[in-house]
Amino acid sequence: MRFRPCIDLHQGVVKQIVGATLDDDDSAAVTTNFEARRPAGWFAERYRRDGLTGGHVICLGQGNTTAARDALAAWPGGLQIGGGVNLENAAAWLDAGAAAVIVTSWVFHDGLLDRRRLTQLSQRVGPQRLVLDLSCRLKDGAYYIVTDRWQRFTQEKISAALLADLSTYCSEYLVHAVDVEGKCSGIEADLVALLAGCSERPITYAGGIHHQDDLDLIETMGQGRIDFTVGSALDLFGGSGFAYTDLAARYGPGRKIG
Repeated sequence: MRFRPCIDLHQGVVKQIVGATLDDDDSAAVTTNFEARRPAGWFAERYRRDGLTGGHVICLGQGNTTAARDALAAWPGGLQIGGGVNLENAAAWLDAGAAAVIVTSWVFHDGLLDRRRLTQLSQRVGPQRLVLDLSCRLKDGAYYIVTDRWQRFTQEKISAALLADLSTYCSEYLVHAVDVEGKCSGIEADLVALLAGCSERPITYAGGIHHQDDLDLIETMGQGRIDFTVGSALDLFGGSGFAYTDLAARYGPGRKIG
């Protein structure tokens, strides 16, 4: 179990926001928990110094390209990039220093997985450099993948069968529990348990983590296989639940639990 750091960008600034408040209008108000005074590159450099690989830069809407490129340049090969990734720009992001590209919305169409697009993208960048973001929300007792800034439900449910099927196209999965993302209200334990049975590829869980008890629960229910990222609860982002230095030391390079 590893700590995967994050850099969430909104309007060119590192922020922590409540994910469910995002929509298609960049000018609309979102619930913001934290807005950094330091640039994205500063955070990336910090992760580089601590040897934290596999973290992600997420571009939430427009106006984030320069900040994202600065972060990738500060930690080349150490960060993944997501948000607006498609067939046309994926290779450019890799050339800019991304270890992998993260994609969701572009490989879905009319609520269903667009296997043609997924195949094209996987072939373009190589499965080893493609991460599938399968962020999801609970509906009718099942976790459905959501797209378009987490506002649109697809018809695809998170399941061991689905993740096994998709494993030929990618190297790993990123899964935000959208209903608790940014709320520091505790994890979606049922989702973690479900993901633990989907071991075809590494999985990073995000959403609701606010206390060490949450990490202990992820370690237990995830059987040591699920990595995690912490946002609003981290002191680096103005939170009080975790000290960044503690997480980097305990769950950083060479320190796995399970």
